[in-house]
Amino acid sequence: MNNFAMIILGASGDLTKRKLMPALYSLHKDGRLTGGYSILGIGRTPYSDEDYRSYILAELRQFVKSEEQSEELMSSFVSHLYYLSMDPAEAGGYALMRQRLVDLTGDEQPDNLLFYLATPPSLYGVVPLHLKKAKLNSPHSRIIVEKPFGYDLKSAQELNKIYVSVFAEHQIYRIDHFLGKETVQNVLAFRFANGIFEPLWNRNYIDYVEVTAVENLGIEQRGGFYENAGALRDMVQNHLIQLVALTAMEPPAVFNADTFRNEVAKVYESLTPLTEVDFNEHIVRGQYTESGSKKGYREEKGVAPDSRTETYIAMKLGISNWRWSGVPFYIRTGKQMPTKVTEIVVHFRETPHQMFHSAEGKYPRANKLIMRVQPNEGVVLKIGMKVPGAGFEVKQVMMDFSYDQLGGLPGGDAYARLIDDCIQGDPTLFTRSDAVEASWRFFDPILRFWKNNQDAPLYGYPAGTWGPLESEAMMQEHGAEWTNPCKNLTNTDQYCEL
Repeated sequence: MNNFAMIILGASGDLTKRKLMPALYSLHKDGRLTGGYSILGIGRTPYSDEDYRSYILAELRQFVKSEEQSEELMSSFVSHLYYLSMDPAEAGGYALMRQRLVDLTGDEQPDNLLFYLATPPSLYGVVPLHLKKAKLNSPHSRIIVEKPFGYDLKSAQELNKIYVSVFAEHQIYRIDHFLGKETVQNVLAFRFANGIFEPLWNRNYIDYVEVTAVENLGIEQRGGFYENAGALRDMVQNHLIQLVALTAMEPPAVFNADTFRNEVAKVYESLTPLTEVDFNEHIVRGQYTESGSKKGYREEKGVAPDSRTETYIAMKLGISNWRWSGVPFYIRTGKQMPTKVTEIVVHFRETPHQMFHSAEGKYPRANKLIMRVQPNEGVVLKIGMKVPGAGFEVKQVMMDFSYDQLGGLPGGDAYARLIDDCIQGDPTLFTRSDAVEASWRFFDPILRFWKNNQDAPLYGYPAGTWGPLESEAMMQEHGAEWTNPCKNLTNTDQYCEL
């Protein structure tokens, strides 16, 4: 790895100090980055190499977990950092970048390069063209692009055209850090490594599926970004639909980058096109309002006082194939919810004939499988069991697994895993161009409907609640209801931690 160089464009920004540098330090600490590798930071803020190293060292002390900090290792890591002050939007600086890379790698034609775009999305279409002009798009170079990859179908298609004119598809890594999470990957292992679930994983035995990814924070200091994004662009079009795909995809014949991503793309292409009825009845968008000490979205810095940007969206979608026809998938995401939770809940059909009553005098509920992505990562299967004593009263109990039972999750975060995959040239957990366009093709009509119908409902919900009540009503036509999760995965019948 002596000639390897990683170039971070936007190296003085928030993403770099909070996520990228701690991830790279983790790889360095674990021996995944070796030899005389170089990390070149590019940004408009003026730093010398030494000043930038001091700056990053201070940030590592803040953002790396205390138990993983080692002054010796952190100092060793930052010795690999270099900095070049330039504006990534301006073509003139790229000749300087090329010369700096020649000096760092010792190669007149630097080839083993990894570019990371930690820049505003407005530069996603500009940077590749400047790299091409500076002849930095060598055959072994790679480029990582953050979300959102486009703001709608048209812009995503235009970006794809730009990137494939500069790089081959296998050199382009569209990153979704959700796929770097151990628990998201475990959805695949849970489904395809256990023969008992596969016969049940279809419309004959599953009633409906929920996918929830909510946060108990507002937009913090991201008002300018969020006003132009909203929950659909920020979370649904990428993160949530990825979780749907992992839940619904067919098992690949062998597990590699091509076959896995082929099956993901098939799910996107099988999404049932939305109709006028769906726009009006099966999509609920909301915006958090002031509640107690929590300010409303329109009071946040950088947000218009009459903003109609959604901070919450819940919707029903279908998958038109033999396995899933008729099974609704309900997905939702929101800011300022009661807790921070990401999970997939599979609701199985009820038994064809009810013989027992529960202790509360109602029929036992149908079985429910919960795959918790974060926090308290694990899996819970809810089943009915007889209550000890006279009679045949049935109570729902939990069979549970927690990652703590395997010694907890590995220390490295999702970014570390994905950056390591990219360095190794493994694109399995990155989004392919056809999947990006298929996802946008499904969600783009929603954006057009909202744009063309300014009076389309935008429901307010008090900060700290589970969102608009209309999202509950949306599910009632199927006899479904949301599983409003607690932070604790187990013992939720005894207490609910938020």
